[in-house]
Amino acid sequence: MSDALRLILFDVDGTLVDSQGDIVASMTSAFASEGMAVPKRDAILGIVGLSLDVAIPKLVPGLDAAVYARLVDAYKAAYMALRGAQGSQISSPLYPHIRAVLDQLSAVDHYLLGVATGKSRRGLDALLAGHGMEHLFLTQQVADHHPSKPHPAMILAALSETGVAAQNAVMIGDTSFDMDMARAAGVRALAVGWGYHRAEDLVGRADDVIYDARALPGAIERIWESKQ
Repeated sequence: MSDALRLILFDVDGTLVDSQGDIVASMTSAFASEGMAVPKRDAILGIVGLSLDVAIPKLVPGLDAAVYARLVDAYKAAYMALRGAQGSQISSPLYPHIRAVLDQLSAVDHYLLGVATGKSRRGLDALLAGHGMEHLFLTQQVADHHPSKPHPAMILAALSETGVAAQNAVMIGDTSFDMDMARAAGVRALAVGWGYHRAEDLVGRADDVIYDARALPGAIERIWESKQ
């Protein structure tokens, strides 16, 4: 009998790629365009993973909708300019060993890989193309089509697209938003300790926390082997 299909979903920023330099620079540019004080770096990184229309109001509550819309547009323009000038491999480099681990996982017949990200469709397409990873992810869920994390819509859509049962899926990410989204969708949650939220803050939300990408395959197997 063949093994049941397993779905492995990845967050992107802070999990697969380290884009913090461009994120902070783009947010700095956006706030400067409005003549506003720039939020602290830790605050900016703390909202990575949320959709921009949710993330920016969390940074600066109480502004008019028109101001938020301009900040979002200015952020996107700045981010695109940086990526265009440098290319994805410099602008958003893969974390150590990530590519080798993705190739290893994708080679397993009953594993399906996917993405659930706060990035836009255009942003994800550019990133994957820049790293030559377009072929790796069967299902790609982006902010354009879903409510922001931690709403479970992205994971539920990925399960529906692939036909994988929730108990056979795992969400891998670096933030509390990823872990809470996984719980809301009824899938397992695996946290990485190299991203933008403190690893110790993820321990109670995740089934496991790893600190080296090379530990991912083993951690995934242990999660599925454990009792539901």
